[in-house]
Amino acid sequence: MNKFILITKGIIKENPVFRLLLGLCPTLAVTTEARNGLGMGLATAAVLLCSNIVIASFKNFIPNKVRIPVFIVVIATFVTIVEMLLHAYFFQLYKVLGLFIPLIVVNCIILGRAEAFASKNTIIDSILDAIGMGLGFTLSLILLGAVREILGNGTCFGFTLFGDGYVPFIIMILPPGAFIALGIMLAIINKVQGAHS
Repeated sequence: MNKFILITKGIIKENPVFRLLLGLCPTLAVTTEARNGLGMGLATAAVLLCSNIVIASFKNFIPNKVRIPVFIVVIATFVTIVEMLLHAYFFQLYKVLGLFIPLIVVNCIILGRAEAFASKNTIIDSILDAIGMGLGFTLSLILLGAVREILGNGTCFGFTLFGDGYVPFIIMILPPGAFIALGIMLAIINKVQGAHS
């Protein structure tokens, strides 16, 4: 498979959030701000990359009967490492992401890529797949977080965008705002992609 396509398919054609609708629990929960989306996206991408490398490296040694439990142990190990690093070096982000960091273990993007791709392909292809899917997931979270933050606070990455007269749409930083923003973004993406088909 073309190496460029391996990376770009996770960003555009098979974007985990906007095309496959995977990993929506953390997507909707942590994207009240763009920087939260960036942090969660990078944490998930790091776990995805590391677990894909290990699973692709040892795929021939993992018995078929226990492959899913082995994948989960590998993923859980990297989630624990990422959680410890966030706790030690990015404590404010760690507090914001909270419960959703351990839930990366059961994120269907990571387990799905381990089962569908890393366990069947080379290490290099698995790395490229993880980079593409990780970038796609991260960019989706940043975009959704930025839209919600701009509309709900009048800021983006903490920087004020509008003057004192701006009246924020508070609902956008509340749970219903996540569904509203994601629904509108999915409609726009489907309309644009339908026009180019």
